[in-house]
Amino acid sequence: MEKTLVLSQTQKNTLLDHAKKNPLIESCALLLGKIDLNTYKVKDIYLTENIENSPVNFTISNEELLAAYQEAEKRGLDIIGIFHSHPHWEAIPSQTDKKFMRVNPVIWIIYSNEKDQMRGFILESDIERVLIKIDEI
Repeated sequence: MEKTLVLSQTQKNTLLDHAKKNPLIESCALLLGKIDLNTYKVKDIYLTENIENSPVNFTISNEELLAAYQEAEKRGLDIIGIFHSHPHWEAIPSQTDKKFMRVNPVIWIIYSNEKDQMRGFILESDIERVLIKIDEI
């Protein structure tokens, strides 16, 4: 059954602004929320810094990861997704993304700065598309 990620227009704008603030490097963020069957409902966006400062890779520091997990736990939420941008490429998982999707089995939202396009993916037995639904909460 198809999975759906639900976020508000405000949350989407926050992610796009983050990606456009420094369009030459991959931006990254964590999505905090709840999962109800096949619906992933974003409750908050946790913006992070790409410590690689790279146009083709991103890494979130251990300190920021720990802080995000602590914030989620404090609020009774889960890390349900990872957002990152592709400054000069399509919104599809790269080979590196595919490798890390195995380690982080959450929804991956990829934004293409070049094509102004946002897509969602999850790794099950294979990489599957996730529907992104904008819903004012």
